[in-house]
Amino acid sequence: MSERIVVGMSGGVDSSVAAAMLVDEGYDVVGVTMHLAGSDSRCCSLDDADDARRVADRLGIRFYVANYKDAFREEVTLPFADAYLAGRTPIPCVTCNKRFKFDHLLERARALGGDAVATGHYARLEQRPDGPSLHRGADAKKDQAYFLFNLSAEQLNHIRFPLGAMSKDEVRARARALGLDTAEKPESQEICFVPDGDYAKVVEALRPEALPGTGDIVDEAGRVLGQHGGIHRFTVGQRKGIGVSGPEKRYVVGLDAARNRVVVGPASALGSLETRVEAVSWTLAEPPTQPLRASVQVRHQHRGAMATVTPDGTRAATVCFDEPERAVAPGQAAVFFDGDRLLGGGWIAGRIR
Repeated sequence: MSERIVVGMSGGVDSSVAAAMLVDEGYDVVGVTMHLAGSDSRCCSLDDADDARRVADRLGIRFYVANYKDAFREEVTLPFADAYLAGRTPIPCVTCNKRFKFDHLLERARALGGDAVATGHYARLEQRPDGPSLHRGADAKKDQAYFLFNLSAEQLNHIRFPLGAMSKDEVRARARALGLDTAEKPESQEICFVPDGDYAKVVEALRPEALPGTGDIVDEAGRVLGQHGGIHRFTVGQRKGIGVSGPEKRYVVGLDAARNRVVVGPASALGSLETRVEAVSWTLAEPPTQPLRASVQVRHQHRGAMATVTPDGTRAATVCFDEPERAVAPGQAAVFFDGDRLLGGGWIAGRIR
């Protein structure tokens, strides 16, 4: 009997082709669409489930829709709002990947008699003597390894990334050749439950009772320069839309949730030489206990900067950059790479110096 693999099918071209490739390789494939964010979402809505179902019919595989809408609200959207209100800049896609596309989906796979899951992520897995090794996708423009830093070595034994060696153009060409309905479906560049890009509006709708209201915009010396309409409207490194003017460009250099303050300063104030990272996860079978050299990526579009990462034994680490790194924002992820191999990462807690 062939191995059963459950594919998380979002209704897009990537997961459609991932499922098709596994069918071609002789696996017993089952498709599952996880209904997460509601009908107005740009991903995993009921409309997307219909697209995924048509692909499953074309491939001749079993298909199910699993409703995780309530769990998604509790585990992803409400923590997203809470993070903004606490002065952090969250990445809900990381939590969604970990909790839903892997944790919950693997539980569902085992209930369906499988022991592995697959997705349409652009990342690569290599099997080594000491266990699986997670790497960037071959298509640098589509690489999604940054969002997968908190997968464990044990989980990687049960995950497949069929698209890791492919480019987006190759994926679409494969979908066209197979006659899949999703071949030309556009992809979303925004967070699925923020389809219009207005994060503040979403935060205000999710947590109206917790909104702090107006507060002071101050410089680094604490001098009041103006007023803001809520710290959830700002992020470290932001320049446009701050609401204060002056002879030089000002950037958001800090968010003080306790005093409801937005701190602004010159570009030179954005540099961080050392930062603390918390809730650190390692994809390695044996997590390091000594300092290591790594390229550290501090946001999705960041190219990475060389640094020394020092674990402290409590699922935290200190990252000391070789050169001051600009706009290291609390709430974002610091992800550690050795070349294209993902070693691990954690959540940026704040600047040390």
